[in-house]
Amino acid sequence: MGLGSLVSRAIRPASRLLRPHNTTFLLRTIVSKPELQSPEAAAVSQPQPQPNLPPRTPVGGARVHFSNPDEAIEVFVDGFPVKIPKGFTVLQACEVAGVDIPRFCYHSRLSIAGNCRMCLVEVEKSPKPVASCAMPALPGMKIKTDTPIAKKAREGVMEFLLMNHPLDCPICDQGGECDLQDQSMAFGSDRGRFTDMKRSVVDKNLGPLVKIVMTRCIQCTRCVRFASEVAGVQDLGMLGRGSGEEIGTYVEKLMTSELSGNVIDICPVGALTSKPFAFKARNWELKGTETIDVTDAVGSNIRVDSRGPEVMRIIPRLNEDINEEWISDKTRFSYDGLKRQRLSDPMIRDADGRFKAVSWRDALAVVGDIVHQVKPEEIVGIAGQLSDAESMMVLKDFVNRMGSDNVWCEGTALGIDADLRYRYLMNTSIAGLENADLFLLIGTQPRVEAAMVNARIRKTVRASNAKVAYIGPPSDFNYDCKHLGTGPDTLKEIAQGSHPFCSALKNAKNPAIIVGAGLFDRTDKDAILSAVESIAQANNVIRPDWNGLNFLLLYAAQAASLDLGLIQRSPKALESAKFVYLMGSDDVDVDKIPKDAFVVYQGHHGDKAVYRANLILPATAFTEKEGTYENTEGLTQQTVPAVPTVGDARDDWKIVRALSEVSGVKLPYNSIEGVRSRIKTVAPNLVHTDEREPVAFGPSLKPESKETIETTPFKPVVENFYMTNSITRASKIMAQCSAVLLKK
Repeated sequence: MGLGSLVSRAIRPASRLLRPHNTTFLLRTIVSKPELQSPEAAAVSQPQPQPNLPPRTPVGGARVHFSNPDEAIEVFVDGFPVKIPKGFTVLQACEVAGVDIPRFCYHSRLSIAGNCRMCLVEVEKSPKPVASCAMPALPGMKIKTDTPIAKKAREGVMEFLLMNHPLDCPICDQGGECDLQDQSMAFGSDRGRFTDMKRSVVDKNLGPLVKIVMTRCIQCTRCVRFASEVAGVQDLGMLGRGSGEEIGTYVEKLMTSELSGNVIDICPVGALTSKPFAFKARNWELKGTETIDVTDAVGSNIRVDSRGPEVMRIIPRLNEDINEEWISDKTRFSYDGLKRQRLSDPMIRDADGRFKAVSWRDALAVVGDIVHQVKPEEIVGIAGQLSDAESMMVLKDFVNRMGSDNVWCEGTALGIDADLRYRYLMNTSIAGLENADLFLLIGTQPRVEAAMVNARIRKTVRASNAKVAYIGPPSDFNYDCKHLGTGPDTLKEIAQGSHPFCSALKNAKNPAIIVGAGLFDRTDKDAILSAVESIAQANNVIRPDWNGLNFLLLYAAQAASLDLGLIQRSPKALESAKFVYLMGSDDVDVDKIPKDAFVVYQGHHGDKAVYRANLILPATAFTEKEGTYENTEGLTQQTVPAVPTVGDARDDWKIVRALSEVSGVKLPYNSIEGVRSRIKTVAPNLVHTDEREPVAFGPSLKPESKETIETTPFKPVVENFYMTNSITRASKIMAQCSAVLLKK
């Protein structure tokens, strides 16, 4: 019995006692009107005015897209009329009407489970409250979300959920951003009636990334559905029944998905949390900075949470066109590499081979003297895979002003054709892959090269039963894939029309071909690309309304470097160099550099190339600078500084700009705006942030290659998913993942 009804019963007798006995009865005249004797006629003659309801904003600023306006239906949420597309659930209708319904098991990107019952609402003519996440909205349905019945139902569900939930909030990493905390405060009761012992569950081990405290689990099954639907691994499942029900791994094993860290974000309670972040900080202590990821060429949108000078964690940021709301484990957990093996001061190697710290003035003076002692054609500049567009533009201008044309970026192989952008971009766009009904993967393993592109392909395969075929070395896919062959021979058969797969390719409405950037390093790359283009032209892959010819790049700097023209033109440039400037380039083959060459390494980590350097110039990492990056689909994005620089490090473009002045070839810009003005004259698309400029030309402009295709099979490009650049190689967490998860 509620407190209000008890109070009303207590007050009612007292009010009767206080009523006076000598009550005076007042008489009033009753006047009858014709309208009162005929209510129907009165209703027709005087229509009731419609209530003036204030406009409502959908939850989260969501916008409703009607693919067919004729199929829109109208429902009423708390008396407010709202139009929604046919097929929407009651919960989605409430969100469009601006009413936030509590939920635990429902997630917009996962299948509907309907097992938490927190989203109960009252529907007119329904005998009991209904689960709004699983009930389809019907025309004219009247939904009530704030009635006593709905409130009582939610209080009861919350009481059951808290029945076995431990009081771990003071020591739980989810505290402060916990859905159970927020919803028990907003929709729960002020007391519970459960007095027995709470149950406990033995904790599991999912690996070095995800910490599990299963006693806190409320069996919403979000993690199970994510693993099986999005990540494509059958590692998690529900075991037992009744009070013995728990989530586990069936047999003792680790979660081996490259997207496993996303279960931390979707878990509504503290059952699944970040193991490296455990007991490090509370969310209200952190400063969030919205930026982008540079560990691969996808450019996933992320938020860097920092406290003081240290990056504490990285979490995803919503972007429907790129990464939706997921990120890979490499993006999420490699942040500890940003504070290990960092270069903080300029250093020069002395006579006994040891490095000693010097001032910036002395270091630049040494480089300025050396660079004038060599011939112009003996000067080489190489940009690394994490370089931003501004630094590459300044490096190219500096090397060109010194009289050399030997400047390129890692991943841009010798003689690659960068005149036509369609030959190195993902022309369909990442989101556009969802419209494809057939995929042909050539020499690429998207699961390790670009995990978010692979997740998009898997989403398309699940939604539309799209076919996937693959040419390359044996690989592990998390969707049905037909392995056609390992080398260019299979590609040649498809180009000639003699392969059995050609019929499926011809019958596809929107076929998509994805070529791996690892093929750029082959000597017969022009012949292979010519064969790919002939396949595209013969099978309706490129049309005015569809461009299915795609190239999947490997590095964050690759697309921008090709737009800016950083291409290796001489095959022996590195072997004959006397002055080599490595700007964050760690994957270059240092054995090719002559012994008598002077090597300058400019970067933020003491990685591979440092051991060959004669002089070191410390630079900033992507979390410490403002820089422009272009992802594999040609979308321009910018990083934002989240933490201060380490030691005496400087931005890459500033170092090269200062060096040009010392060397007597002063570059004509002093600010990042000046550098971007220079970029605008070379590649205007790089200054339009958050815009994707589609390619203007196709294969029809490219003459056929006269080279012959070699028989050498395609090779895997990424040997270790967790260690691909200087930041991930310095990460202790990534080292643990390599040791544990890649152990055969």
